[in-house]
Amino acid sequence: MDDVKLPVFLAGFALFFLLEGLMSARPWQDARGKRLRMHATVAVVNTVLLRVVLLAPFLYWTEYVFQQGWGLAPIIGYSGIGGIVATIIVLDMFDYWWHRFNHRVGLLWRFHKVHHVDTHVDVTTALRFHPGELFISFFVKLVWIALWGPSVVGFVAFEIAVSLASQFHHSNIDFPDRWERLLRWVIVTPRFHTSHHTVKRRTGDANFATIFIIWDRLFGTYQEPDAEEMKELGLSEGRDDYLSLATWLTEPLTPRNQNQANPERSL
Repeated sequence: MDDVKLPVFLAGFALFFLLEGLMSARPWQDARGKRLRMHATVAVVNTVLLRVVLLAPFLYWTEYVFQQGWGLAPIIGYSGIGGIVATIIVLDMFDYWWHRFNHRVGLLWRFHKVHHVDTHVDVTTALRFHPGELFISFFVKLVWIALWGPSVVGFVAFEIAVSLASQFHHSNIDFPDRWERLLRWVIVTPRFHTSHHTVKRRTGDANFATIFIIWDRLFGTYQEPDAEEMKELGLSEGRDDYLSLATWLTEPLTPRNQNQANPERSL
């Protein structure tokens, strides 16, 4: 799995890191090298932890479910290239709802807010996740696999697509309005996803899609980005030490910004 995913991830990261250096949409508030060092360290720690603890059982479970014929995909008869495409679409919808729950459920938000503390959004932000969130999502994805029943190849294709989409829409680039309108008929663009990282909750509690933008349109969470709102990214608190490894690790234990996850809001 990582034999395929890791080279694609590194190539995509290098491409978007280069592009945002050549055509950055927003000035950097902190040195790019400092951001890269911090978030690369986070990525290495998370990768080592997940590979050592979770990779083997995850692959075993995916293959076992596929061999047993569990899930909707084998019932419907999706296989081959069509099955891979269907897996990417269906699991992207699952991912939309998982992301939305991370903003609504207090315990999940405690871990997910680590990603949102970042006051500047660029491709390195795509690396910024707490290991607790990744560990919880591991069990959630086990359920996805049981429900859908993808092949290992199909699930790896989904993971690669999500990884590249995350790098793309977090990157500090922008497109002319005409291109933006065309791209946003299908996929999540950097401008659209950056609006999800604003301090203002109008878009910060909306625009949850990862690959295909249709999920926000279909489920009523699409909010048009606003240039003024995007001048202030991150959360209202914790803005001074967001590039601290200690803050990254202990953020779920801090009480700040608990109002962002409000169970009374519509899921």
